[in-house]
Amino acid sequence: MNFIELHNQNKPLLIANVWDAGSAIAAQQAGYQALGTSSAAIAATLGYEDGEAMSFDELFYFVTRIKSVSNLPLSVDVEAGFGGTAEEITTHLKRLIQLGVVGINLEDSRVVNGVRQLEDAPAFASTLKEIRKTLNVENYPLFLNIRTDTYLLNHEQALQETLLRGQLYEAAGADGLFVPCLTSEKDIETITKELNLPLNVMCMPNLPTFERLEILGVSRISMGNFVHSAIQSKLKDLMKIIHSQQTFAGVFVDESSR
Repeated sequence: MNFIELHNQNKPLLIANVWDAGSAIAAQQAGYQALGTSSAAIAATLGYEDGEAMSFDELFYFVTRIKSVSNLPLSVDVEAGFGGTAEEITTHLKRLIQLGVVGINLEDSRVVNGVRQLEDAPAFASTLKEIRKTLNVENYPLFLNIRTDTYLLNHEQALQETLLRGQLYEAAGADGLFVPCLTSEKDIETITKELNLPLNVMCMPNLPTFERLEILGVSRISMGNFVHSAIQSKLKDLMKIIHSQQTFAGVFVDESSR
């Protein structure tokens, strides 16, 4: 199945969000059908805050290492595109496509002076349309999964704004719509019924079960940076245990408990 077909299965595509070669290998061995990078996890690995604090070249290097160890379809989180114009963003996307990347996440918000804010919807749609046109003309196939941060930023009319933006982005050439922090079953169902774009939701404490998401019409489920964060939390705990107990006993798993 190609990447587009994976969004049209009977069950939602559960995509493994990875941040380095090791996590990509683990996901492939676990049987996942596709990988997606987590920009927040890669940024944290490099010691940066999320929000394009790292450079595109740094992101690109991590993508090359992930591609070197896995043949699974790979989608890359390019945040807001690492550029101020459609031309700059498209240049980055071409480099990823040439590497073998099949999809990207592009978000309609930017971090300005430490604060994330939504971009003007028509302006973002216009940029998206230009990106899609250039890719099509130059024969660069790429699944454009567009992230809208209406729920993440607690927009006062999140559902209505999401529907508006979804319609604009579909008309501009989007292949999918990613709505992080969306957990309401009623809103999920409304979005899947009102929009033609495959809906991508993300790991959240109150996210419905995968079975419910399938019934509600969700096409893709992603992890964000939460798996990486959970691992980092366990790492911190282990480091504290070693330091406080002055022994490496806590490093070794009791084989009888496996």
